[in-house]
Amino acid sequence: MRAEVMTLLYRLEAPAAAIGRTFETDTRGDPWAGGPVGPGQFAPVITAGREAVAGPMPQTRQPRRMVPRLWGVPPPRSFEDGRQHGILTARNLESPFWVGNLRNPEFRCLVPASAFMEWGRTSPTDGKRRQCWFACADQPLFAFAGVWKDSEIPTFALVTCEANAALRAEGRETMPVILPPDPRAHETWLRGGWGKAQALVAPYSSSLLEMRVNA
Repeated sequence: MRAEVMTLLYRLEAPAAAIGRTFETDTRGDPWAGGPVGPGQFAPVITAGREAVAGPMPQTRQPRRMVPRLWGVPPPRSFEDGRQHGILTARNLESPFWVGNLRNPEFRCLVPASAFMEWGRTSPTDGKRRQCWFACADQPLFAFAGVWKDSEIPTFALVTCEANAALRAEGRETMPVILPPDPRAHETWLRGGWGKAQALVAPYSSSLLEMRVNA
């Protein structure tokens, strides 16, 4: 869990009702109207609905839930370093800190988004780092693969993988995992065994990403 430059901002430009329709979720009157999400802020997260169900997997399928969770999981005490926010991304999926949650599907979640920001290479004109915003050409509203943990506050982190060619061109080594626009992929991440879910941890195709640069 070494410190690194990572995804620090994303946007979810869709109201709760639209999120519910896209991801087959009852929003239960969630007030989300759309906007940016930064570290330490609450945002809609979709779970398999097992948070309050203890013990073995129930025989009946629990409906998905859309709930607000804070972006940034508190680090273990041995890693507390004065950071202003929790751990935003899960990069080492074999880490003891993440492994138990990832292998239990009830702790995996969908994180709806419409674009995400990565710091790109410096501008050749003024030497400043550029904000590169990426959106999916094939799905205006997409889902990051996420993992959640509970402490005093319900939190989540984004699962990351090796960067695709578009992000490597901007000097990035990793990127958040974007799930395909297929309901079966969403269901696998929320309810499937780890072997099938782990197969979804892969770079999104560069040809399906649209990039906009903010100076």
